[in-house]
Order: sequence, then C-alpha cells, then structure tokens
Amino acid sequence: MTTFHRLQSHMQAMEPELTALRRSIHARPETGWLEMRTSAIIASTLTALGYEVLTGQEVVDPHARMGLPDPEVLRAHAEAVRTQEGTPLSALTQEMQEGLTGVIGILRCGEGPVVALRFDIDALPMQERQDMGHRPFREGFASRNPGMMHACGHDGHVTIGLGVARMLMEARENLHGTVKLLFQPAEEGARGARALTARGHLDDVDFFIGSHVAPTDALDDGDVTCGTWGSLATTKLDVTFTGQAAHAGGYPEEGKNALLAACTAALNLHAIPRHSGGQSRVNVGTLRAGGGRNVVPDQAYMQLEVRGETTEINQFMTVRARAICEGAGSMQDCKVGIRVVGEAEGQHSDEDLIAQVADSVRRHCPDLVLSSIQNARNWGSEDISIMMNRVQSHGGKATYMRVMTPMPSAQHTVGFDFDEKVLVRSVRVFCAAVWDLMGGEDA
Repeated sequence: MTTFHRLQSHMQAMEPELTALRRSIHARPETGWLEMRTSAIIASTLTALGYEVLTGQEVVDPHARMGLPDPEVLRAHAEAVRTQEGTPLSALTQEMQEGLTGVIGILRCGEGPVVALRFDIDALPMQERQDMGHRPFREGFASRNPGMMHACGHDGHVTIGLGVARMLMEARENLHGTVKLLFQPAEEGARGARALTARGHLDDVDFFIGSHVAPTDALDDGDVTCGTWGSLATTKLDVTFTGQAAHAGGYPEEGKNALLAACTAALNLHAIPRHSGGQSRVNVGTLRAGGGRNVVPDQAYMQLEVRGETTEINQFMTVRARAICEGAGSMQDCKVGIRVVGEAEGQHSDEDLIAQVADSVRRHCPDLVLSSIQNARNWGSEDISIMMNRVQSHGGKATYMRVMTPMPSAQHTVGFDFDEKVLVRSVRVFCAAVWDLMGGEDA
C-alpha cells in the first residue's frame, strides 16, 4: 500500500469527526466580519496540529475590509461568542472580536512550490427553517444564532479545510514546498478577498485551488468538476440621499426630496444600456426613505449591485450607476454619498492546472467520477476571483473546483442542507492535488 493510500484510509476514518465539526459550525453561523467563534476554532485546531498560524491584521488589511458591521453589532456579537459552548477562548483574540476575522495556516516542507488552498467561512443573514421537515432542526444542529444561517455550505468548507490540514500535516515528510491554508472571511457580498489579498499572501503562490460544494444535477454529471470559469464581476454599492425636510402642506418649496431623488435613481439604474461585449446586470435590492406622509423626505437609503461578464463590463456598469445616482441627487438638490461595500472580478481557471488536478483525482481517487465537462461555467459572482487573478497576474496557476453532493433545497434558501459524505470526498480531492503538485513521495 502506498503512502497516499494509507492517508486515504485515515481520511475515511475521519468521517464521524468531520460530520460533528460541520454540525457544530452550522449551529453557530456567523456572517461576514463576525466569524469570531469560527476563526477561534480554526486557529485553535491549526495550532494544535503544529501549523504556523496567522490571525487578525496578519491575515487581513483592516482598511481594505468592505461592508463592515457597525461597532455596536461587533461588540454585541463578541460578547455572545464569549459565552457560547465550544468557543476556544484561548484562541479568541481581541482582534477577532473587533472584526479582524479569518485565519491562515502555513506548513513549510522545504524547497518546492507554494500551494494555496482557499476555504470561505462566513454565513448568510437568513433565518433557518425551524421545523421537523428540515434535517438540521430535526437532528439538533440548526442555527442558534438568530438571523444567521449557513445556507451556502461554508460550514462544510471550514470543515474540509481543517480535514485537509490534518492530512497534510500527517504527510509533511513526503511533501516538498509550502502550503498556505487560507480561511477567508466575508465572501458573501464579495467583501473579504480583497482585504486578505492586500496583505500579499498570494504574491508568492505558484498554485492556487479553491472549491465549493455544489448540487448534483445534469450539468455536473459526476462527483468532481476540477475547474470553472465565468463568475460575473460585481460591485455592491450603498447610496444615501440627504435632502431637506419641510412641511408637505405648508412649505413644500423649502423641501429637498430625497425620496424622489432615490426613486429617480432606481428607475434609471434599471435603464442602463446592456453591453455588447457580454452579460451585464443591475439590481436595486432595497430602498428606504421618509418618515411621515406630511413631511418632505430628507433621507433615503438604497442598496444596489451591478455585475458584468468581465471586469471591464462591470466597470462600465459601475461608472454609469454612480453617474445616475449623482445626477438624480442633483435634480432634487440632495447630497449623495456612495460607498462600495463589496467587489469581485471576472474569473477563469487555468486549463493546464485543471488537467493536472483531474489527473490526480483519476490516479489517487479512482472511485470518484469526474464530470464530463471539466471547465464548467459558473453563475453569480465570487470574490475568489480576486485571489485567482492575483496569482495569475504573476504567472501562477489557479483553479476553482466543484465537488457535488445532493441538496434537499437550493443554496441561499432557508431549507438548505447537504449530504455530509461530500466532506471526506472533498478532503481526498484537495489532498490528491496537493500531493502531486508538491511531489509527494512514498516513504
């Protein structure tokens, strides 16, 4: 039996442990920049395994964070986390409690390539189903954090990353090079990757691999898709319109109507011309304004997003969106504030790295079925694109995989769940790829 085959038997034996860890994380979901308990668990586990561990400002640039919660939200969540069962208080740093979440584990195995693996860790601002038809509720691991839910599978990604960490540490004497395990905060809303990338962690990376659990369907007709492309570039904007209140019956001419400015912007945002170079998107998701029927509204708040098939098309959409908001404000003599709260770029995987990973899966995991399309098109947006593009900009190779699993309800829905057998399957795929990229040898 080869060294890698022995490792695989250890991976299979980890299934109960990985399932328990996933359920613990699922029960205490944390949205972007609030992943305090999650980061502490990751840091504590990596430290116990013997990794070089980075946290806080060593991981993310505090000034590059986008969509940061209000200070009182950070304080309240930190206070709650300190009392929650399963929080490793010794690993819960002050910086984590201030919203500097995310963890990096580094394993140095001498000369060789630098391989980075990315695992996103945040949850969504959703209320999970609480009924017996929903397995996490029925089996006692549904969300206990009101208004937060792991509805996209990132609880699985954290678990997979820590499983990979354990196996690579066990195999370290057979590897050559350096592994960086990047546990990224605030992927939802495309808020976290730029802050991590700004710290330079990807500037020496030769090979970069990310993955997402994905629903089993006709498009992904196997267990593993080793590459994807086409995630839409996006910009998320929060816009405030500030006018002047006035009595709507007595002195309406003294008012500056922020509600009218916002409505004018909303209508014209959806009238931005489509782009001939590829797909584009715009959506005004929320609009709040006014305080009473007889008062000219002096405040309006809008959340919107634009997307493009390429970074350039998204930039076209962003420039037009800004101009429309500013022009609508000018029409009503209102001040306009525009804040970028999330960003992602266009994304593609390198064909040669896709082929390398697929070959590793065939050789080391022959029981797994590779999808017939090994470079599948993505939908939506993903800020892993920022990391991939940074690696590719200096000649490194990057790929973003899918590992398939049955899901009773779609991602980003209140009934989301997945078959936990995908945890070990994903650990095997990552380890097979790293083993070959780092010249794994039999003892």
